[in-house]
Amino acid sequence: MPDSTAVPPTPPVPLSALLAREDLALRRIAGPDDPGTVVHWVHTSEMADPYPYLLGGELLLTAGVHIPEAAGSGTYFDDYVARIVAAGGAALGFGVAPVHDTVPRALVAACERYGLPLLEVPPQTTFSGVARAVWQLMAQARLSELRRVTEAQRNLASAASRPDPVPSVLRQLAQRLGGWAVLYGPEGAQIAEAGRRPGEETGSALAELAGVVRPSEGDSAPPPPPLAPPPPNRPHPTSATDTVSGTHLAAYALGAGRRGFVLGVAVPGRAPGDHTIVSVAAVLLALLTGEQQSGTGAARSSALVRLLLGAAPEDVAPLLGDGRRWVVVHARPDGEGVPDAVAASALGAALGSALVDPAGDVVRVLVPAGRAPEPLPGWTLGVSADVAPEDWPAADTQAARALARARATRAPLLRHGPRPALADLVPPGEAAAHARALLAPVTAHPALPETLRTWLSLHGSWDRTAVALSVHRNTVRQRIARCAALLEADLDDPDVRMELWFALRQI
Repeated sequence: MPDSTAVPPTPPVPLSALLAREDLALRRIAGPDDPGTVVHWVHTSEMADPYPYLLGGELLLTAGVHIPEAAGSGTYFDDYVARIVAAGGAALGFGVAPVHDTVPRALVAACERYGLPLLEVPPQTTFSGVARAVWQLMAQARLSELRRVTEAQRNLASAASRPDPVPSVLRQLAQRLGGWAVLYGPEGAQIAEAGRRPGEETGSALAELAGVVRPSEGDSAPPPPPLAPPPPNRPHPTSATDTVSGTHLAAYALGAGRRGFVLGVAVPGRAPGDHTIVSVAAVLLALLTGEQQSGTGAARSSALVRLLLGAAPEDVAPLLGDGRRWVVVHARPDGEGVPDAVAASALGAALGSALVDPAGDVVRVLVPAGRAPEPLPGWTLGVSADVAPEDWPAADTQAARALARARATRAPLLRHGPRPALADLVPPGEAAAHARALLAPVTAHPALPETLRTWLSLHGSWDRTAVALSVHRNTVRQRIARCAALLEADLDDPDVRMELWFALRQI
């Protein structure tokens, strides 16, 4: 059987709007005059049984070529109309002339019996003209819907930036939907509302629907620590809908676990774009209430204040999760341009961390070590080794170098991978002293040590070093020549290169 629920991504057209087109001069001559009848598409067929070719929701157009001469005396028209109704057809349009001068009376009677709207299409109106009118009405409806959704998004975002963001968002949402919007707290209590309150029965039904998307006490587990991955297989749906006394109800969960808030809406009828508008409001309210759910925002703010006041990273780290090790990720978007705050936040979400720093053309993210970053489309990533909080600065340097190598080698992601080496046999203090003495002639010029380090790491490639440092290859040549002169060293000698590489790793 054709699927009457399969509808195109365009809004339906009310049959009344099509009948109102004076240029078409269509006339309804049978079937119910229901303002709720809509058309999803137009189909022309001269088949005696169009059922196999209908998807549902069509305005079926025919000139009656398929009608046999003796059709009026049998069950032909009843069978024909019954099959259209069974397929989910919205209406039947019959074109008069050149085959039939008038619409057959038996067809009119059959449409009345089966409740199928029957339209008379006059000779001057072509079937293609009817189809074009439907597409035009659909395009107008889609444009109107997009304008409505865009305006609602803008106004909801503006409401979220007000000093009283939650009530403002609810007021704006209720105004846009022409209904009632309510925010339920973690324990089910009504926290805020806006719009016209429905009757007691509808209000109770909406509160019960909110409970559907809120886990019960027995189902809930202790809230996850900040920045921990969400628990798998959440047992409850994140949204639910119902209809009570002609009022459409919907509930949206704004957070996981029993600490979650729920947005409920009650509207007299659904209009195109309503779901998108409510979804935008739900996202904004989730952001506004999220800080209260897990304390993550408060923990981040506290950590920042303590760092600014001189606390050591290892003293601040417990606010972000006890006993954690971390990796630092440096990321640059592919192509030109600087990532904005939205892109940086989306990157952090993809990496599983809210600790994001969009610093110029590079985004830095502090990620719990248990979440191994994977390549992301549109980004080049450099990832540090996993470290304790006191080694965050060193990890930041590792990630920067890994990103430079990733860009130079056109790899989507490179990780810093330390391993035991001969250099580990030299006491760190002695190694650092040797490095400072050896590199003293070039460290007075900040660009020279980094250029030398990158050039050596890329095996003396001028072009890849230039890409990694975002400079011209001639600049690289000039800097390396300057390093050779200041160090009084032959940089083509592998022993010299090895010693310099050892020293550069110590600074």
